[in-house]
Amino acid sequence: MTVEVLGPWSLATSKRFWEGFAPATLPSQRELGEMWTVFRVEGDWSRVEVRVTQEGSSARMVVDGDGDLERAAAQACRFLSLDIDGRGWPEVGLRDEVIAEAQERLPGLRPCGFHSPYEAAAWAVLSQRLRIVQAAKLRDDLVRVHGQGGAFPAPDQLRALDLDLPGRKTEYLHAVAEAALDGRLDGDALRAMEVEQAVRVVQEVKGLGPFAAELVVLRGANAPDAVPHNERRLDDEITYRYGADRTLAEVSAAWRPFRTWAAVHLRTLREERTHEISGRSPSGGGVSPVT
Repeated sequence: MTVEVLGPWSLATSKRFWEGFAPATLPSQRELGEMWTVFRVEGDWSRVEVRVTQEGSSARMVVDGDGDLERAAAQACRFLSLDIDGRGWPEVGLRDEVIAEAQERLPGLRPCGFHSPYEAAAWAVLSQRLRIVQAAKLRDDLVRVHGQGGAFPAPDQLRALDLDLPGRKTEYLHAVAEAALDGRLDGDALRAMEVEQAVRVVQEVKGLGPFAAELVVLRGANAPDAVPHNERRLDDEITYRYGADRTLAEVSAAWRPFRTWAAVHLRTLREERTHEISGRSPSGGGVSPVT
């Protein structure tokens, strides 16, 4: 299928961003100029593969699997932020010179990464009280041992696993699986709600606090216009770029209706400068990981 992408989009920039997305990095890519990934389709939780290429302003998507492929394609558009009309995004740069610089340095970037709120919620549990690299290894092990061809374990499978994980992570992962199966982590449903309501719904899942619930809604459901209230690194970046007398609430007013996009851009630039998550030295212009 072909999707006409409204507004700036670069497959190359988005791909580099996702390759450095620490919680769920892209698998090894098969072809240059193509983005390939494998995921679970919400609802039937079947495994599908999607290959995306860019043809001008359009995205060419090839979806392969045994489940609901129409829903899989729509889900892929959501987790790639291709379902958002981004024609107003350049105007944010006209209102805010900091964002203008970010747009120039990350041309065509659209937030992408978690395939679904379910996977975002599972990541939130795995990463609690652990360094990102440790949590990423737990996730990789889950996929390798219990997944299917690179796809995260389906909720009914995860719910039945007796895992040897620190603290209450196994109990909380079971709660996440239950929530996914009964529809409380459905991406379309969460996107249809006001962000505050969606966050409250997610927080009702055992083990998911305010930070985790925001992650699930903003990066799992990929809601484009919300301000994260529990991201210390973003607050620090606001101070760095706008000054100590400015707050996130103040500066983000100019970002509407793309507040999540603006926040992701600033977090990405921060990681490029500080490498506080990856711990790596500068690599010469690549897009660095954020959570």
